[in-house]
Amino acid sequence: MCTAVTYKTKDFYMGRTLDYEFSYGEEVTIMPRNYALSFRNGHKMNRHYAIVGMAHVEEDYPLYYDGINEKGLGIAGLNFVGNAVYQDKEPGKDNLAQFELIPYLLGQCSSVQEAKELLQNLNLTKEAFREGMPPSPLHWMLADERQAITIEAVEEGLKIYENPVGVLTNNPPFDKQLFGLNRYLGLSVREPQNTFSKKLELSVYSRGMGAIGLPGDLSSSSRFVRAAFVKMNSLSGETEGESVSQFFHILGSVDQQRGCCEVAEGKYEITQYTSCCNAARGIYYYTTYDNHQITAVDMHREDLEAEKLIRYPKIEGEQIRMQN
Repeated sequence: MCTAVTYKTKDFYMGRTLDYEFSYGEEVTIMPRNYALSFRNGHKMNRHYAIVGMAHVEEDYPLYYDGINEKGLGIAGLNFVGNAVYQDKEPGKDNLAQFELIPYLLGQCSSVQEAKELLQNLNLTKEAFREGMPPSPLHWMLADERQAITIEAVEEGLKIYENPVGVLTNNPPFDKQLFGLNRYLGLSVREPQNTFSKKLELSVYSRGMGAIGLPGDLSSSSRFVRAAFVKMNSLSGETEGESVSQFFHILGSVDQQRGCCEVAEGKYEITQYTSCCNAARGIYYYTTYDNHQITAVDMHREDLEAEKLIRYPKIEGEQIRMQN
């Protein structure tokens, strides 16, 4: 499963964990402005905003998991198993195959507000990328430095939710995730007071007791609460190094370790990669399960007027710096 968050210091950041039992060979992929996009509904984009993100490239087409465009708009798609429903093509609607949503929005929208206008008439269809590659059951967080929304394709159609916390995990649907935070309104970063009973002499015996009750399990609903608490209370300096470091610490609170979440006999879900995008500067930072050193790809160091994808395979092996 996965967790996505936004974060604002001097610049705006967005990123996610991708938690799964295996990798599809995803790569940091830059889509330059002149990479031709042809959509299943016949719409074409021969020129568009440049995009950088993590994608599985199939038949020279980037199936993006998450990314940002050169205007500072970011998106992440997360598993939404059991709730995601895609439709047949509908006359009068802007029909779009599910796997086309990320390039469709990032290619032509410079803000969440512009994207919301496009989403009003959008119908996400159940078309497969090809035989053997059915559409993934996903929902998405779309964000810029001013606001974030959650996009969910469900039985009733496409739903758009304002996302004031700037966090998304998997299930349940977002409105229930957000409502669930009410159960934790008593959590605090400060030392707790004894409200249990005036008849008992209860005392604080450890630091951090204000957050007793913060869930620590790996379920998506618990990760939503934990990521929200850490993100909303997180403090960082405004330099790039401080901001990026703090962002990875925020997502580190929901990291998944091999052996703790068995999904089949001998198979365990792990955090395959963690990303952090500086949406203002167009830099994609990432770490992998076996490489904790932060690696960066700057889209503006590439020829963004090119016509072909620019791809960087993930650096997987641990990078250890010897000090003596």
